[in-house]
Amino acid sequence: MEGASGDERDGLGASIFRSGRRFALLPTRANGQPAFGVYLGTAAGPRPGVGVFVIELSGARIRAMTRFENTLLTWFGLPDVLPACVPICS
Repeated sequence: MEGASGDERDGLGASIFRSGRRFALLPTRANGQPAFGVYLGTAAGPRPGVGVFVIELSGARIRAMTRFENTLLTWFGLPDVLPACVPICS
């Protein structure tokens, strides 16, 4: 988040990845950049897609992370929902 203060960046990260939330991540690419389909972990049953995160790299560091709405999952060849048997990443 170029131009954002440290507190703003920390607040965004805390809201997206707050305690207790678990995600399943499926790797993909977006314009040559690494990206992930993000699926919300549920106690049981299917896991709904919540978006696509595109990571912009600068050398070995993350320069920026952009989130796109879940309506774009299929544009990246990803399913809208994951079955319950796919492992969860926290």
